[in-house]
Amino acid sequence: MHAFDPTLLRGDRASVRFEPGPAEDKLILSMGPQHPSTHGVLRVMLELDGEYILRAEPILGYIHRMHEWMAEQRTYYQFMPNMGRVDYLQAMAWNWAYAGAVERLAGIEVPERAEYIRVIVAELNRISSHLVWWGAYLLDLGAFTPILYAFDDREVILDILQDVTGSRLTYSYFTFGGVYADVPADFAPRCLAFTQRMRSRLPMYRDLVTDNVILRGRCEGIGELSVDQARRYGATGPMLRGSGVASDTRRAEPYGVYDRLDFRIPVYPQGDAMARYLVRTDELETSCDIIDQAVAGLPDGPFAANAEDPEAPQGRSQLRRRGGSGENCRPRALRRQPQTLPGQAARAVLFQPERLLRIGQGRAAGRCRVHPGQP
Repeated sequence: MHAFDPTLLRGDRASVRFEPGPAEDKLILSMGPQHPSTHGVLRVMLELDGEYILRAEPILGYIHRMHEWMAEQRTYYQFMPNMGRVDYLQAMAWNWAYAGAVERLAGIEVPERAEYIRVIVAELNRISSHLVWWGAYLLDLGAFTPILYAFDDREVILDILQDVTGSRLTYSYFTFGGVYADVPADFAPRCLAFTQRMRSRLPMYRDLVTDNVILRGRCEGIGELSVDQARRYGATGPMLRGSGVASDTRRAEPYGVYDRLDFRIPVYPQGDAMARYLVRTDELETSCDIIDQAVAGLPDGPFAANAEDPEAPQGRSQLRRRGGSGENCRPRALRRQPQTLPGQAARAVLFQPERLLRIGQGRAAGRCRVHPGQP
């Protein structure tokens, strides 16, 4: 039996490139991929000197969960629930991106009432997502109290959205041509009551956290990202606006009724962790402004188009949507000629392949670009 030779352990393509430094008695360690405490599936290659980290190289790409393959095996309607799981903190944005891509491909017109409802629920969900970020971010920085306030405010949103959608987290509320159910009679006053509450809480958020010298000391001048770096790295959302670029998909490529609404795009030029923090906290108030305007303009009428079985032209469609952490929603809907795949022969025979919503092997949603949102 041959003696153990550690030099023969070459590892995978990530670890083989992570060569040890010149110092002796250092340990190369692969941490992850794991979920707990990393707010996502993350792997980091580390060089350690005892308990001290000398180098850290994050290995990205573990977030892929086979959604694209599942889309290829399902009808367009069957794949919609997956959009509630791509980003469970802002499922509404992904609902909208996928539904919008299919609507664009099929030429489906969305009623005006549905467009306003979509804006309201998406912005409520955005605030909910930001509150989770705010509480978790400060928890990571050593402050426990803020997450309790954040989740207290978030519960009000979840109560509203539960009555609208039947869910509190993984929403599947959008459908092709609108939303699958109208909002309750008390929806508008509850939304306005929440925005009033949220605005009343923001001064307390500033006093408790934003102006705290400990937070400032741990965020100012940390993680500086220049405009050039942000663009080369493909940064979007608060990452880009925290570097001084006033980029917002709701303005750059308006969708829904955002082009009719007046709202401010928070921008800070410092490019550090504090600037990105301020962008996100300012966006809480921006979303409240959007909700108030959308509620005031909510018209009567149908909440969905009659799009049970529209004709599907050949081609592809791509739609950008503003997510909770930036422009992270780009589902593409692509119709291909019918083909028989393993396990799908029966489906191809039973359903008419020229119909959009019943094509079993059509690619309902394709690649979704996801950019890191945490500073």
